[in-house]
Amino acid sequence: MELKLKTTNLGSMPSPAEVIFESLREAIVEGTLHEGETLRQDHIAQLFNVSRIPVREALARLEEQGLVTNQRHKGAVVASLSLEEIAELFEFRALLEAEVIRQAVLNISDQTLAEAKFYGDAFANEHDSGKWAQLNRLFHFALYKDCGRPYHLQVVDKSIDKVARYLRAQLVLTHGIARARIEHEGILKAAMARDADEAAARTRAHILGASRSLVEFLSVQRSSAANANAKAE
Repeated sequence: MELKLKTTNLGSMPSPAEVIFESLREAIVEGTLHEGETLRQDHIAQLFNVSRIPVREALARLEEQGLVTNQRHKGAVVASLSLEEIAELFEFRALLEAEVIRQAVLNISDQTLAEAKFYGDAFANEHDSGKWAQLNRLFHFALYKDCGRPYHLQVVDKSIDKVARYLRAQLVLTHGIARARIEHEGILKAAMARDADEAAARTRAHILGASRSLVEFLSVQRSSAANANAKAE
C-alpha cells in the first residue's frame, strides 16, 4: 500500500550545528554579541533545544574562522582583535580585494553592474545605520562576483566576517558613511568603464582609508576605556 504522507526533504535541511553556527556568526558579525562575551554551551543548547554536541560543533567552526576563542576557566568567548591585527586584516583585504575586482571587471556583465548600482544606491540612500554594513557588503560582492575566483571570494568573505563588527563602528561613529558613498561611486564608475586597474586602485584606497580611520577611532576609544578602568581601581 502506498503511503500518503505530507513529507519534508530532511536531507536538504541544515543540521542543528549549521543553524547554531549561522545564528552565532550573525550575532558576532553584527555586534549583538560583544568581544570577550562568554558563550555558555549549556545556555546555547537550551535556547535551541538541543544537546551540547551540535553546540560544540558550531563553536569549533567559529573558532576555526577566528570569531571565537577558548580561554582558560571561561570556555568559549567572542574573539577580540588587537589594533595591529585589525590593521593587518585590512591590509590583507586591500591586497586581495583589489585583485578580485580587477579580475571581475575584466569579465563583468551589464546585469552585474546593474546589481552593483542597485546596492550602491540603496547604501547611499539608507538612513538606518543598522543596515549600512550589510548593504556595503552587498555592493562590494556584487562587483566581485564575476571574478571567476570562488576560493578568493570565500577568503574575502571570512576576512570581512572577522572585522565586520568594527566596520559598523567605522561607518557609524567616524562619519565614514559620507566618504564611503563618494568612494563607492568612484569604484562603480571605474567598473562601468571596464577600467580594471582603476577599479582595483580605488578599491585598495577605499579599504586602506577605512582601516586608518577605524584604527584611529579604536585607539582613542580603547585608551579612554583603559584610563577609566584604571581610575575605577
